[in-house]
Amino acid sequence: MSQPDLSTSENLQEIALEITCLKAMVTQMLKAMGQADAGRVIIKMEKQIAEMEDPAQAAVFTNTVKQIKQAYRQ
Repeated sequence: MSQPDLSTSENLQEIALEITCLKAMVTQMLKAMGQADAGRVIIKMEKQIAEMEDPAQAAVFTNTVKQIKQAYRQ
């Protein structure tokens, strides 16, 4: 079985589009799994963020989770 090519472009604009796509995909996956399970995933992610040692990385993760939660609620 061959390995799929999951490489990321070096072009920043393409990387930004890939990240947007991934956020949308995560949102749709959460919607598909149901409210209770999706809530557990979000809570676990927020706990993981709270345990991060790098405040800058935690801030980026927090912002991303907020965006996904907002999209999930729509």
